[in-house]
Amino acid sequence: MPLPSVMRAVEISSPGGPDVLHLVERPVPAPMAEQILIAVDYAGVNRPDALQRAGNYAPPPGASDLPGLEAAGTVAAVGPGVTKWAIGDQVCALLPGGGYAEFVTTHQDHTLPVPSGMAMDQAAALCETFFTVWSNVFMRGGLKGGERFLVHGGSSGIGTTAIQLANHFGARVFATAGSAQKCAACTALGAERAINYREEDFVDVLRAEGGANLVLDMVGGDYIPRNIKALADDGRLVQIAFLQSPKVEMNFAPLMVRRVTMTGSTLRPQSDAAKADIAADLATHVWPLLDAGRIAPVMDGEFALENAADAHARMESSQHIGKIVLKVR
Repeated sequence: MPLPSVMRAVEISSPGGPDVLHLVERPVPAPMAEQILIAVDYAGVNRPDALQRAGNYAPPPGASDLPGLEAAGTVAAVGPGVTKWAIGDQVCALLPGGGYAEFVTTHQDHTLPVPSGMAMDQAAALCETFFTVWSNVFMRGGLKGGERFLVHGGSSGIGTTAIQLANHFGARVFATAGSAQKCAACTALGAERAINYREEDFVDVLRAEGGANLVLDMVGGDYIPRNIKALADDGRLVQIAFLQSPKVEMNFAPLMVRRVTMTGSTLRPQSDAAKADIAADLATHVWPLLDAGRIAPVMDGEFALENAADAHARMESSQHIGKIVLKVR
């Protein structure tokens, strides 16, 4: 069937709160060299989308100005040089932007098959979090079986993914969360200990266990020096966001004395080749687990595309557990 010339999409009318998200019509994009065009069934909703909406996370050069960093659907067209996918293939993909729309383009190497038996809403919730967790916890952080791993925001999309993967690969998992319900969700996924940060100090808990070998943090601010205290000697801190603040005053002497490594990354600005390397690693080590149903994304709920503002409000309320998606078609 011929492709339509226009599509429904959600755009950011101006920087601001969720109410600046509006349903519009846009031209259907055409895939360039090594790109595929996906007819989107569902799109994932993530914190970076809200940062972009607020004017704090500009798309990389050449990317769509529409929000949306992951989606699942069917290949509708292929650009020159595409060899991995054919029209009709069901895929989930990491996107540089543009996911809040009926059609989106992305690089063929940033796309993975929908896992066996998985529904499209779940598939749409995979790529942004799995690419982020795998690249930061395992590729950059070097987590190994038997190590003590602390993840903050354990009930978030990142947290629920990190708990499952770290537990599967044999780490001792500790997670922070802000309520008894969220802590229970963390332990149900495989966390040895869930720490309600409103009632306990994660530093005390981890120090009593000998310290964390690896901490994955997206809070920043005063969590940074506290993370250093919670680490074991030769521990690693991986920073992936700053929900609190990217700035803090702290004493760096413990880094030298205790041989601590600090690192971090953001996913969206990385090169096509770097993202392709992550996708290849996921295909080898993680997609077989998804195919077998041994791990799966934790789903909070779905919203219609035209209700993207409600989805953002839900995410920013921090009441959700797991992933939020938009139903596009």
